[in-house]
Amino acid sequence: MKIPLMTCFSLLAALGVSLGGCAAPAPAPANAGTPSFYLPLDSGAAAIDPLAARDMISIYRRNNGLPALTLDPALQDEARAAVLAMAQANAVSATRLGPLSKRLQAAHAPHTTGVENVSAGYHTLAEAFSGWRESKPHNANMLAPTARHMGIATAYAPGSKYKVFWALVLTD
Repeated sequence: MKIPLMTCFSLLAALGVSLGGCAAPAPAPANAGTPSFYLPLDSGAAAIDPLAARDMISIYRRNNGLPALTLDPALQDEARAAVLAMAQANAVSATRLGPLSKRLQAAHAPHTTGVENVSAGYHTLAEAFSGWRESKPHNANMLAPTARHMGIATAYAPGSKYKVFWALVLTD
């Protein structure tokens, strides 16, 4: 015997049974299941995953016989300041805020050597990493033998032709 669907819902409701669990599940976000290094960073709500960046660069370094990196809060702050300055000026420049050595000294970051990669226009971490790997000077920085610490940041600038600015700071 078939019972009409509306009768079943009415009966369950009369018995005090909640139908909330019967609703169709909410659709998954468009990026659900996508590794963070492939997520687009060209929106104001997007943010780089520094742990994924550290892991990606560290694996690359280990594959080249070099030690892994650790995230450093002072270097994160320095990278953030660099990308914000570039985004505000709509210009890519490693020295927009002055030489890295002076910036590290001013930030009281106790490091004797440091290098940085700055760029713009890459919309994902994977794109930035690939671009840096293909650029001889940027690649040399990622493979700096003395590097042990890092900071990385992006800034979204909707009015810029680049949209996303990047800074990676590596120190001993």
